[in-house]
Amino acid sequence: MEQLAVVWRAMALDRDPDADVRDLPGLAVRWADSRFAFWNCVTLTEAGAGAELLARRLAEAAEIMRAKRRPGFLWLFEDLLAEEARGALAVAAERAGLRYAFPGTAMAGDLLPIPDPSHPELTFARVTTAAQLESYADLNSRGYGFPLEDGRDGLAGSALWTSGVHAYLALRGDLPVACAATVEAAGRLFVLLVATDPRWQRRGYGEAVTRKALYEGARATGLTRATLHATAAGAPVYPRIGFVPHSPMGFYGLRE
Repeated sequence: MEQLAVVWRAMALDRDPDADVRDLPGLAVRWADSRFAFWNCVTLTEAGAGAELLARRLAEAAEIMRAKRRPGFLWLFEDLLAEEARGALAVAAERAGLRYAFPGTAMAGDLLPIPDPSHPELTFARVTTAAQLESYADLNSRGYGFPLEDGRDGLAGSALWTSGVHAYLALRGDLPVACAATVEAAGRLFVLLVATDPRWQRRGYGEAVTRKALYEGARATGLTRATLHATAAGAPVYPRIGFVPHSPMGFYGLRE
């Protein structure tokens, strides 16, 4: 949760210097109001919240989300909740006007450094140009089912993504087929926006480019621990690299 709050603060402000990046009692708001919904985030920050407190925080989060122009997600780390609150979560979310969107898993590992990766079908290129950044955005849009324009709105023109983030494309010849990135965050290397073009999935491309981003990020920073938040599609891949699953996550949007 703390890694999310640190990284998403930078990502929201990268999109909009006036982004909503408040730290409220029990809630962290990281909302760029971008068309790229992942940059619009609220998360619960208290450990051990009971059912009554959970219901109040969910209602507060939903109120914040309703006031925004663009849709986004509440990221909820279920292991931060007391057992009674986990049992009451589904009902509390419904009462707050939230809908369960998709699952995730928070993972971490003391796994760095790793060997310089290779794949017989791929070469790797660091994202340093506007064209490469657009390819990175398009891979995420295709991988997560967003319109291309939404992904481009999340990354286009970013100096952070072409310098401070270790973002890599996996290429088959000249064709970008997968991407992954790492960024330094509070003593950890954080993995973000891993995606594979659906036409090229199940070939090991996502794992290979994730290893490349980790290898280069660790080489540049000297960090040894990495964290990430995996979607269901990525969850089987990351333990092969050395990540250990910790907390189940739920992503929630506003109910229409």
